[in-house]
Amino acid sequence: MSRLPPATRDRLADEITFHPANAEARLLREALGRFVTGVTVVTTTGPEGPLGMTVNSFSSVSLEPPLVLWCPARASARHAAFAGAAAWSVHVLGAEQLETCLRFTRGGRQFEGLESVLTPEGVPVIPGVAARFDCMAHAAHEAGDHSVLIGRVLRVTVAGPGDHPLVFAAGRFGQFEPDAG
Repeated sequence: MSRLPPATRDRLADEITFHPANAEARLLREALGRFVTGVTVVTTTGPEGPLGMTVNSFSSVSLEPPLVLWCPARASARHAAFAGAAAWSVHVLGAEQLETCLRFTRGGRQFEGLESVLTPEGVPVIPGVAARFDCMAHAAHEAGDHSVLIGRVLRVTVAGPGDHPLVFAAGRFGQFEPDAG
């Protein structure tokens, strides 16, 4: 007698296994895309002014001390500014903020037309996000084609309790609403 539900048994019949070093990068990207992530925009002040980057590689690290991390691509034109920044803010986007997300992707409008508000550390902030973590740089590590930037959380700003996050999976944006039951 099988303990797996029928949908799981069907999924296992179609499973494939591959070694990422020997497979097309597309296969690894597709497999990673099965993990749903939130969508954030990380901001700092660079040599040429306010700077932001849309990121889905955000995670908590520690509650004591309060640490978070995110991972910018080393090939990004914005990498050096973030890796060398003394402070940055992570903005967790709400489900209705896809336009904000796209504004901070490569070639996006960035802060053009946005109100200029700075944290006490001089980091530009995006108003009206689901949550914001203002951080001081704590550590940076090279990790393959990305860097792991760890920040010590100085303060947190959280939106109202009914806010739902913008999520990203399988190359698409969407939203998650918790079950009311």
